[in-house]
Amino acid sequence: MKDAFLKFTRKGIFCEKGDFYIDPWEPVNKAIITHAHSDHAKSGHQHYLSHHHSIPILRRRLGSIKVEGKEYEETFYLNGVKVSLHPAGHIIGSSQIRVEHNGEVWCVSGDYKTDPDPIAPDFYPVKCNTFITECTFGLPIYKWPKENQTVKQIESWWIENQKQGKASLLCAYALGKAQRILSILNHSIGEIYCHGAVDTVNRIHDEMGILKGSFPYLTNGVSKAKLREALVIAPPSAIGSPWASKLKPYSVGTASGWMMLRGSKRRQNVDRGFILSDHADWIGLNAAIKATQAERVICTHGYTDTFSQWLEYNGYEAFSEKTFFEGESLDPKSGDL
Repeated sequence: MKDAFLKFTRKGIFCEKGDFYIDPWEPVNKAIITHAHSDHAKSGHQHYLSHHHSIPILRRRLGSIKVEGKEYEETFYLNGVKVSLHPAGHIIGSSQIRVEHNGEVWCVSGDYKTDPDPIAPDFYPVKCNTFITECTFGLPIYKWPKENQTVKQIESWWIENQKQGKASLLCAYALGKAQRILSILNHSIGEIYCHGAVDTVNRIHDEMGILKGSFPYLTNGVSKAKLREALVIAPPSAIGSPWASKLKPYSVGTASGWMMLRGSKRRQNVDRGFILSDHADWIGLNAAIKATQAERVICTHGYTDTFSQWLEYNGYEAFSEKTFFEGESLDPKSGDL
């Protein structure tokens, strides 16, 4: 696209007029970060800019960085280009980046979901001429069940494990999904403990007054009797690890949008799979794009070619672009922080 206001380069999404990048995957001078997950927030940039709720996590992950925080809908200018951040509904601090110059408006979604979340502000559609969208789950098969349905399934599994004298190990991304799960479960069922990676993120949320409740860090001092009644929240990397073996006997479950697919539970080597995602499903993607009123849509990370063809069929000018963003991964090594 020769007339593109934002361009996909070897370093990332670049605004030449404003001289900044959005979620660049190679070191640059000025980087605007949509959210703090590691595939969108890389190390090595000279200057970072993000929503202020992302800053403590970025500093935890990246060390001493030069970062500027903004509030949602706060307008600022970079070399005459008008920029603002808007809620993406994905995780804490997640933002869509609105960029405007000479009446032309582009919006970069980052990762987003349209379902409500007790941790992240609700997704808000940004009207624009061009919308750069993720499509991690951009196939019609991905239609999420109601959240309360998934919650009941998790709680029933937990109760059944208690009856069988097993600990319940539930794996979910340490940043975002773990805090969502902690906010929606019935805490009266039993004690909830957290893996160290989850506990680290919980503390950051707690310092900002966002996560309510007490969720102890799981130490070696917790008795086997308590573990048999407990739910333990851990990142996917815990599956099959020496750390997890200390919980025996236990049942392991995982919370992911990929649990919609047959074989995903077997691939992750878990006993139960629960459908819960921090990304928009097929219905959410289509509704979000329609609400932006964009004429042009650029699809990144996910079913990009298939989804862009669907959009073209429905009257959009649509393209797909390759990026280094991962979306929600089935790799058990991902999602720790």
